[in-house]
Amino acid sequence: MPYSNYSSNFGPSYKNMDREITNSLMQCPLFNGLQATDIKGILDSIDYKIVNYVAKDVYVLAGMPCKYADIIIEGEMVARMVGLSGKLVQIDHLRQGTLVAPAFIFSKKNAMPVSVETSQPTQILRMMPSELKRLIDTDPQIRMNFILLLSNIDVFLTNKLRILSLFTVREKVAYFLIKAAERQKSRVVTLDKTRQEIADSFGIQKFSLLRCLSEFEDLGAIKIEGKKITILNSDKMKG
Repeated sequence: MPYSNYSSNFGPSYKNMDREITNSLMQCPLFNGLQATDIKGILDSIDYKIVNYVAKDVYVLAGMPCKYADIIIEGEMVARMVGLSGKLVQIDHLRQGTLVAPAFIFSKKNAMPVSVETSQPTQILRMMPSELKRLIDTDPQIRMNFILLLSNIDVFLTNKLRILSLFTVREKVAYFLIKAAERQKSRVVTLDKTRQEIADSFGIQKFSLLRCLSEFEDLGAIKIEGKKITILNSDKMKG
């Protein structure tokens, strides 16, 4: 049950909010394999509260401790890492259903390595780590889901490190377009990020991204129409 009153900026009734929370948690990997009734029962058995952030609000700064087990119910947050030189790398977009920083919730050294801010109004379901531990201890499905979550994070970070450290600018841009086409199941890629956000996600300058896209277009590899990029010949991006 909630351990503080709902203080939502979004305005739904208690009953409607309860339904929205359940629907959002069904998208959270921590609750994979569970039905809505199962999740509703879990909500009734734990202490939690709803926390709201406005757009462009700071969720956490790098170096601050990870104090809570937070799940995004609505909205989106962006995780960024800044080097000593001031170079910024966008690590990930955290969307609805995401358990924030699961690898740091129970860590003895739980200082966050990234800064996180909201990109739009965002609503969080917040538990204390002890509540999440109780779920992990008592529910074998949630326990296995949490193990899989940690494993997938390791795979994600290993792949991210490989791209950032070993790929050239050209390879990074080609990788982004090809993966976006695979994800959208279309050779016409609709960008859901700005050019600056795409550049930040690979730790490159915006002008380097634009120059590379222009070169790909000159080669006949792609066709650019605003936020839509059509892949005409992916092989020409690999050369």
